[in-house]
Amino acid sequence: MKFAFRILGEDGGQLALTKFLVVFDDPSIDQRDFRKVLPYVLARCHFETDLFVLANLAMDTLDYTGPAVNEGSKGILLGVGDPVRELPSEFRGELPGGARSVATYCAGAIAVAGPSYSDDPDYGRTLVADARIADWPLVFLVDDSSIVERNITFLWSTFIRFEPAADIHAATSRLHRHHEILGAPILFDCRMKPGYPDELFADDLTVKKVSRRWSEYFPKGGVDGEEDPLGYAGFRRMS
Repeated sequence: MKFAFRILGEDGGQLALTKFLVVFDDPSIDQRDFRKVLPYVLARCHFETDLFVLANLAMDTLDYTGPAVNEGSKGILLGVGDPVRELPSEFRGELPGGARSVATYCAGAIAVAGPSYSDDPDYGRTLVADARIADWPLVFLVDDSSIVERNITFLWSTFIRFEPAADIHAATSRLHRHHEILGAPILFDCRMKPGYPDELFADDLTVKKVSRRWSEYFPKGGVDGEEDPLGYAGFRRMS
């Protein structure tokens, strides 16, 4: 936990702007590949003691998910030590009630597309209690489950679209020693919500130009997007 506080307490720079911090203890895992990081964490975390929500904090102006400008919350999830659970790797069976689709992001985590937030703002509380997802430790409630196709679309469409104190739901919850103990499944409501800015997409001409000149912009490679057959257009899959 001291490493989490060290990062969140950074004076200046970008680290202090972190909204949701995931901590793990295997340096051999590439931190940039969240599809590998998350299963490692989910197999080891005790949500009851390893998931922390820090509410009523000052937030960066660019974070628009809180109740007001410069107000919001942060979250910390620890996944260290030996595995404590086996993770499901494929969703089978009927869709949860009210869901339009379900897609697996990685072992232990699924994305569920349900009604829009405007149509049913409380759907997250209903979904997290549905027995058909009970085996999955972490559930992302989203507008479009196809975001799981690529890491960049998944991260862009989940963690920037929820506020920990308002949008995390759990199958069980109780207070102990001033700590809220949350029991799996844990659900993050990552749907677009009233007050969020509209998602922007590049026009076709810009997409074609950037795709054609991608190697000029990033001659050393290693930039997410270059492996996509659609090039820069891969960012537009959600449109």
